[in-house]
Amino acid sequence: MLRSAAAARRSGLTPAAGAADRTAPVTGARPDPIRPRVPRGARARAWAELLRLPALFTVPGDALAGAAAVAARPGPRTLLAIGSSLCLYEAGMALNDWADRDEDAAERPHRPLPSGRISPAAALAAAGACTAAGLALAARAGRPALAVAAPLAATVWAYDLVLKHTPAGPAAMAAARGLDLLLGAAATRGTPDAVRGALPAAALLGSHTLAVTAVSRRETTGGSTLAPLAALATTGALTLSLTRPRPAPTASASLPVPAARRGDPGHGSRRHPAGRGETATPGPPGTSAPPPGRTPGEPQDLLRTALGIGYAATAGRPYWHAVLHPSAQLTQRAVGGGIRATVPLQAALCARAGAPGSALLTAALAPLARRFAKKVSIT
Repeated sequence: MLRSAAAARRSGLTPAAGAADRTAPVTGARPDPIRPRVPRGARARAWAELLRLPALFTVPGDALAGAAAVAARPGPRTLLAIGSSLCLYEAGMALNDWADRDEDAAERPHRPLPSGRISPAAALAAAGACTAAGLALAARAGRPALAVAAPLAATVWAYDLVLKHTPAGPAAMAAARGLDLLLGAAATRGTPDAVRGALPAAALLGSHTLAVTAVSRRETTGGSTLAPLAALATTGALTLSLTRPRPAPTASASLPVPAARRGDPGHGSRRHPAGRGETATPGPPGTSAPPPGRTPGEPQDLLRTALGIGYAATAGRPYWHAVLHPSAQLTQRAVGGGIRATVPLQAALCARAGAPGSALLTAALAPLARRFAKKVSIT
């Protein structure tokens, strides 16, 4: 798709402007014949828009929910998984704009690439650098983490370059989110079987992402009620799953914990070791139990229910508006609501798995995301 005349004028690339640059006398620093000079502060803002920095607050909850799904305490390897996820997410953001630069020139000329504030080559280089950094951090977290990060990186690149505009696009995006949660589980637990234990949580998160991505395919044109209606139904089903009381874990349903690692907070269960004022919780190795002095179910059930309702309200209301009036503006709001709802969903998954601390930490990221979203455009 060719750059429109209006977009060319915005970026200073009209033929007249180019001819003037070539014929202007040299009186000092040579002007850039390709892109207008961008002040340093404006360039930093352009990179913030390209990388969609406010959306980064939806990423750490993936690793925390993955760790909670396998009853492992977050530790240094969890931080490495979060760093890897952030890098791979930013790689996808930069690569997305690079792949859509011609389309954005017609539909979103204000974006950093079509407006000339960032060059396509710089965006592609950033995508490659972020991918390499993400894989390096995953490798530091261990082989199980790298075994998940590699297909995650491949999915990100395949989505942006090939699958985005195909029927497989939403499924690829859902797979990327699910793999991101599995990355947190594999890194924190440090064993290959952690992936299997986190698959149910990854499926729930992937279902939400699938619904949001399906709605986003019509955000510039609108006119579709089917996608937001399906997303609304998905939100209702996920809310019921999150708020339904979860049965107590049994030995057969728990992941085995190697004897040499039971005392490692990054690998063991949530039981308190003996010698700290209380006796060790009885039960087979690998079973998880609530902290001493706490009645199972009551506070955590309230927290899980509250977070589930928060998730439903954040995603459901804009979806319903898009169903009633499927305009481009309301469809964009529905997409934004779905993205924001990712954080309470992650927090509810943590609470559902019996990790209230991780749930509250994840939920605290939501107001930060809203605050930064007011300062940096992500559309």
